[in-house]
Amino acid sequence: MKNRLKVLRAERDWTQADLANALEVSRQTVNAIEKGKFDPSLPLAFKAARLFELTIEQIFQDEV
Repeated sequence: MKNRLKVLRAERDWTQADLANALEVSRQTVNAIEKGKFDPSLPLAFKAARLFELTIEQIFQDEV
């Protein structure tokens, strides 16, 4: 799954650890999601959307 987490995080000058803290996950989880190695759970996707004040679709795109 493609995502814009790295770009959104960089726009705010956040480290992966900062984002992980805000999402209540590990830095390794953020890294794996950013690299497309791990798809977030639906609750985590909603949490990210609320954090960035975007829709889930604006952050995550399915690779078809």
